[in-house]
Amino acid sequence: MARLEKIIGRLPEWERVDIEAWDDHPTFRVRKKNFVFANREATSLGLKLSKEEADAVVATDDAVSPMGYGLGRHGWISLELPLDAGGDRWDEVTEWIRISYTLVAPKKLAAIVEAEDLDPPDR
Repeated sequence: MARLEKIIGRLPEWERVDIEAWDDHPTFRVRKKNFVFANREATSLGLKLSKEEADAVVATDDAVSPMGYGLGRHGWISLELPLDAGGDRWDEVTEWIRISYTLVAPKKLAAIVEAEDLDPPDR
């Protein structure tokens, strides 16, 4: 979870909301809109991608499936992320989190993240 929060912490105006009805599983939001769902260990994530990218990732990655509750048809994916996931996988997850954020954030906030992605600071 610490690694996930470090990635999300670089995004503007994010907040963590733990959902009591889901055993206090955290969601990460920007202006009250979810962009990441997680379990407490951050080994299961829900993220939004473009429908086309989500379809491609689901077709090629065994750890990814369309998200339930009908969200999958809108580009939401479920990702199983083992505790020992390597750096390459976390790089991919970082990219997907940033995409998810830009798809749900207000345009001005999304533009900040998109500009950083074009000219990334040293991380």
